[in-house]
Amino acid sequence: MNVRAGVGQKRFHCPRYSLLPYPKMKKLVQLFFILFLGCIILMFYINSSFKAKHEHSQPQRETVNSSYFVSDEEMNEEDEWAIHSTPIPLELKYRQYARKKRIHDLCDNNGTLGINEKWHSVDEVPNSELSNLLVDDRHGIIYCYVPKVACSEWKRIMIVLSESLKVDGVPYRHPSDIPEEQIHGNTTQYLNQYPREVMKHKLQHYKKFMFVRDPFVRLISAFRDKFLKENQPFYKYVAVKILKKFSKVHKPPKTAKEAFTAGIVPSFLNFIQYILSLPEENYTLLDEHWRQAVHLCHPCLIDYDFIGKMETVEQDAAQLLRMLQVDNIVQFPKSRSNITDESWIKIWFPDIPTDWRRNLYKIYETDYILFGYRHPEDLLNE
Repeated sequence: MNVRAGVGQKRFHCPRYSLLPYPKMKKLVQLFFILFLGCIILMFYINSSFKAKHEHSQPQRETVNSSYFVSDEEMNEEDEWAIHSTPIPLELKYRQYARKKRIHDLCDNNGTLGINEKWHSVDEVPNSELSNLLVDDRHGIIYCYVPKVACSEWKRIMIVLSESLKVDGVPYRHPSDIPEEQIHGNTTQYLNQYPREVMKHKLQHYKKFMFVRDPFVRLISAFRDKFLKENQPFYKYVAVKILKKFSKVHKPPKTAKEAFTAGIVPSFLNFIQYILSLPEENYTLLDEHWRQAVHLCHPCLIDYDFIGKMETVEQDAAQLLRMLQVDNIVQFPKSRSNITDESWIKIWFPDIPTDWRRNLYKIYETDYILFGYRHPEDLLNE
């Protein structure tokens, strides 16, 4: 039997799979492309909606022109609501550690300084002696202000942080907007206004800070501010006494304006005489503007978390605000020129007799030693 297919006979073929016709393939590709593009658009829309909702839930940051606040250029979009995390230089950390350790060591050896004679703990300190400690309950901060040590700037910052001063029910957001006459009023909460147990709790758990200054430079600053300007309260209660007792002005003018018009003002020498005439053991007779910092803030009884100095105020302020985790809210303003100029001493002290200088140093010696200020050897041995 001839099994080979003959001429004209159909051969058996296996079925072949061919591609779709070109028009159908083109439509299918277009369909997949449209679906892919649609998914991309949908994902973008969902992501944008979530981001908008998240940003809307955050409090709106105000546009600030004041030097106290972080500007828009200084704050990136991503970290707008994040605390600055730039590491604090080791040099600044060590400097702060050294300041606190010095106070701790000297206070433990209180026989040398003799500043813990009255009280053994802050619990024994009467409320009247705690009148310089301001409280910000919103952020858990206590600030002990020392007059003539940038206290106006720090009070402004405390008012803004605590939202304690309002206009038409709205708290101040910009420290520079706070009227000068309201800075030193009862616009913030004082520690001694709380019950004793509450005071103790806050001192244990809140962050506490203070700033100090070279005692003699601070003294000069106080004199310039309170006696070389028309300051009626200080003229009435202090200057008149000085004029009568040390300047031999038997009938001083009744007002500061009249006194300045007549050129009748206390001299720096008379001011020093006045301070030296007060009983050394009764420091409460010293006005807070020239009272020793140790008696205003009690650093041997209160464990301060931060000790700042006017001489390094810009670095210290930046470090402190970061430590308090409020550096994304407020900044310390740039210092004025000559704010800590030690040359003031050379200008103001030549007319002060050497023995007066030595007696004056004894009054402020604890501040000099405790806060690590250089002993004014040249000034005391001329």
